[in-house]
Amino acid sequence: MNRPLTLYSRSGCHLCEQMLAEIHTRYGDSLEVCLVDVDFDAALKARYGLRLPVLAAGEVIVCMGRLDPSALEACLAAAEVRS
Repeated sequence: MNRPLTLYSRSGCHLCEQMLAEIHTRYGDSLEVCLVDVDFDAALKARYGLRLPVLAAGEVIVCMGRLDPSALEACLAAAEVRS
């Protein structure tokens, strides 16, 4: 079953913008990435705080801070999250 990746981020975060841009550069439209602004959810804000961006596949954290292409490829191969 295909499922989207989730990018936990916040508005104005240059690392968040950088990770999203790198995902789009590497994968174009072949990956579905849902953006979630943690500042609109108190539980997510408490969970991630300043440890952003966080890229997740379901409940599994793929990488934090910077895109880890190897970790993302392994996740995609294992979970088949490509849309």
